[in-house]
Amino acid sequence: MRETGQIWGVGVGPGDPELLTLKAHRVVTNADIIAYPAPDDGDSLARSIVAEYLPGTQEEFAIRISMDPVSFPPRDVYAQAVDEISKHTAAGNSVAILCEGDPFFYGSFMYMFEKLAQRGPVEVIPGVSSMMASAAALQMPLASRNDVVCVIPATLEADDIQTRLEAADMAIFIKVGRHLAKVRLVLQTSGLLEDALYIERATMTAEQRSPLKEVQSDTAPYFSMILVHRRGKAL
Repeated sequence: MRETGQIWGVGVGPGDPELLTLKAHRVVTNADIIAYPAPDDGDSLARSIVAEYLPGTQEEFAIRISMDPVSFPPRDVYAQAVDEISKHTAAGNSVAILCEGDPFFYGSFMYMFEKLAQRGPVEVIPGVSSMMASAAALQMPLASRNDVVCVIPATLEADDIQTRLEAADMAIFIKVGRHLAKVRLVLQTSGLLEDALYIERATMTAEQRSPLKEVQSDTAPYFSMILVHRRGKAL
């Protein structure tokens, strides 16, 4: 059913097209306009996840975003995208804005949502997060009973990572990238390296996973995570 002027923020999951929810599939295939984040130069991962489902009759536009940490988040780019989306909805068109993983879990969509919600209703469709996808791929339950789970950006200083790690039963490190060596050293100092697991590009065709202690490189791809439970495992 066509919904005039509707805006959706659609979580498309971590990479495997089959992890798209039924609701997300319905919205993506029926929206008049498909918008998605993309790098300054190159294709959009979010679009590639749903590409096989697109009917080919929709108007599309890429929201070109620089991933330079100095200028992130690029609020001018998001503001321009919001203006463009608002023009489409004012003309009666529905717009689906794609977001890798889940829109509200470190998703770039949240920066547009803040402004879009000031202009009218926006529906957010949750997606499978990379955190959950990584746990499933590693066959590593995240928590049981009263366990405390902590999501730790590897971009933090080592001392801050150590403090947050001490308060957690389960730690999930995101944004690993060039901070891999730092995280590995903190885990080694804490006596947790032996049980730490590493995964990159979870659910994608290039997925790789292994014990962290076996990873030789000091850097990792953007889409990588480290998971470790203080007891070795949650069960």
